Amino acid sequence: MKSSRRPKLRTHATRVLTALALATGMPATAGAAHAVPGAAPADHSRAWPVTAPPPVRPPALAPALAASPAATVPVVTWAASADRLSGTAAQQLTYRLVVRTSVGGTGLRIRLTNAFGDRPADFGRAHAGLRGSGAALIPGSNRALTFRGAPSVTVPPGGSVYSDPLPGALRPQSDLAVSVYVRSAGTSPSGHRMALQTSFTAPGGDHSADETAAAYTQRTTSWFYLDAVVVDAPRGVGAVAALGDSITDGSSSTAGANRRWPDFLARRLQGDPRSPVKGVANEGISGNKVLADGAGQSALKRLDRDVLSQRGLRTVFLLEGVNDIKSPAAPTAAQLIAGYRKIVERSHAAGVCVVGATVLPYQGWRDWTPGGEALRQRVNAFVRDGGAFDAVVDLDAALRDPAAPARLRPVYDSGDHLHPGDAGMERMAAVVDPAKLRCSRR
Repeated sequence: MKSSRRPKLRTHATRVLTALALATGMPATAGAAHAVPGAAPADHSRAWPVTAPPPVRPPALAPALAASPAATVPVVTWAASADRLSGTAAQQLTYRLVVRTSVGGTGLRIRLTNAFGDRPADFGRAHAGLRGSGAALIPGSNRALTFRGAPSVTVPPGGSVYSDPLPGALRPQSDLAVSVYVRSAGTSPSGHRMALQTSFTAPGGDHSADETAAAYTQRTTSWFYLDAVVVDAPRGVGAVAALGDSITDGSSSTAGANRRWPDFLARRLQGDPRSPVKGVANEGISGNKVLADGAGQSALKRLDRDVLSQRGLRTVFLLEGVNDIKSPAAPTAAQLIAGYRKIVERSHAAGVCVVGATVLPYQGWRDWTPGGEALRQRVNAFVRDGGAFDAVVDLDAALRDPAAPARLRPVYDSGDHLHPGDAGMERMAAVVDPAKLRCSRR
């Protein structure tokens, strides 16, 4: 017989927070790892599967519990900076874009961008599922996304759009596959060139709902049109955005292995029960500069779109400047420092803290000069002692060769003398004190 007593509000809140704790890895109240008495049974036909594939069906968050705005905040769980990609935009083609999330939570939504499009981008359908292997998804995980209740959306040139929240919970560090059917998109595609991750394309129409890999006969190493994924995390959880160049983008790290330094940082933050910063957005673009456009728009120009627009952002981690320094038309130290100050000022105005990182050594790279080294030293002295940043991480000191301080230590060098390899990427994340990411300006 069903009880006639209505559940108390605090009981409902406990169930919400317990489910969210399972999704995010954050500590919960005692007993949160077990079934909560009185909790509604999971509706697996609508709720988001959160871990392994059948035959063991993982716990899921019931849709009724997913919407609790008082207990949650939106937080970015994955992001990649958009740029104008080469080639012609897709027509009548489905992308299956594979990304690794950071923070877990409920109410998953994606952001599609047409930032560099010359015509409206017409997205016919979109789905999100859990990747099994290759282009195949875990059976039963692929879910249809909507945009203001509609299955399709048209994004004007220069615009972007978020999907509606998807009921259910997603665990942290998930391999998410976002499938987007592009009906038409003009001639200038937007996306992230150096994904270091294999994604897939299916020509000949809408295959976004497919869970098998059969239609996905082509591969791509870029992310098209997708530039952010957001979840609702427990109130108090926030995110850090890593603003940088090829070093942050992961150049020379192992492709397909999620060994960029922000990936290592995301795993470290997830495993730290004291850190409320769980979301990590990688906003690196290979070749990017602070002051001048080139490989992507300059950091100053793209700051609002790529970084400050991210949901739940607490802190910007700024590691950029080496491409300005080694450029034949290098700025002066005063000019680059002024660029740093502008990033800090604009971030502070948005209520976001900024952690400054020293520029890594690069002697041995083809563009190294003694003049560039002197400029790097002046810029790093400002980062360390200029007082502009809320906190400082001295990556130069952590990765340089003690016997030759203008060079990377060999164990951290990928071999090109500019980019750290996997060991260097891991070292970079290891020297970031999570406490430095927790400052608040709101």
